[in-house]
Amino acid sequence: MRAPRSAWHRLPASSYIVPSSIRRDRADKVLAAAFPGHSRAALQRAFAAGRVRCNGAVIGQSDAVKGGDRLEFTLPEIVPAALRPVAIPLDILYEDEHLLAINKAAGMVVHPGAGTGDDTLVHALLAHCAGSLSGVGGVERPGIVHRLDKETSGVLLVAKHDAAHRGLSEQFAGRHLRKEYLGLVSGVPRLQSGVIERAISRHPVHRERMTVGEGGRPARTDWEAVEAFGGRAALVRCRIHSGRTHQIRVHFKSIGHPLLGDRTYGWKQDPQLPVPPRVMLHAERIAFLHPVTARAMDLRAPPPRDFAEFLAALRTVLAHR
Repeated sequence: MRAPRSAWHRLPASSYIVPSSIRRDRADKVLAAAFPGHSRAALQRAFAAGRVRCNGAVIGQSDAVKGGDRLEFTLPEIVPAALRPVAIPLDILYEDEHLLAINKAAGMVVHPGAGTGDDTLVHALLAHCAGSLSGVGGVERPGIVHRLDKETSGVLLVAKHDAAHRGLSEQFAGRHLRKEYLGLVSGVPRLQSGVIERAISRHPVHRERMTVGEGGRPARTDWEAVEAFGGRAALVRCRIHSGRTHQIRVHFKSIGHPLLGDRTYGWKQDPQLPVPPRVMLHAERIAFLHPVTARAMDLRAPPPRDFAEFLAALRTVLAHR
């Protein structure tokens, strides 16, 4: 439903004259280029609420505009988050007024959803960032730019406002940042390093899983073997150039080396090895440009205790062989 005219006039409007060099282009594309401080999601909300006008008339995001047109828009007001802030301890790797990076604990769900409680990362961030959020997505909530699976630990970035969210999202979409993971896989790869470049899509039958094959979205994982454990398991370091759901898990299953603990993707317990406490995957590093200051950032999270202790157990088993 479009906002009533009276609501339009209660908020300050931004205006823009389309440059003469633009002969004909989509309204949302023109505004996104002209107002980089606003996220695309924020501008889409303005269009959906009927708060974008061209020469006085309400327009949609796909409508064409041309040089000389006068565009005016207001963003919908920020509303409080419906979720209850919960004071859950967080391992903060970096924080300023624009973003923060946490070392997510294994077992913590990132986003609330069906079957989750009030112990998700979003609940924790609402409490930690109280008073310092400016409304990502039109709601007073933290802007989580990417996700880690529940059982995956490690570095995760969070934007505090729309401009930071947009800047980080563009780096993720353009693959301009570096993401590295540590994983423990079943067996030992034949090569010392390699590239897995296979498209990933939703499994046609088991919808909670992903699979490789034609028709999926492109995905690339570079990997190198760091340490081998008696021919039965290996520690690998991975760099992902895309961020597909379950990417590392799916890619290593596709080459016959599922991650230890990952029953979803075919792992089975080796009776000669200790039992892994979870899916053995850790997001060790993210290197990127700060979305506001453009300063080079290189954030790293050491493997958590369960990962380090399991590694030590593997080395102990190998030493007695």
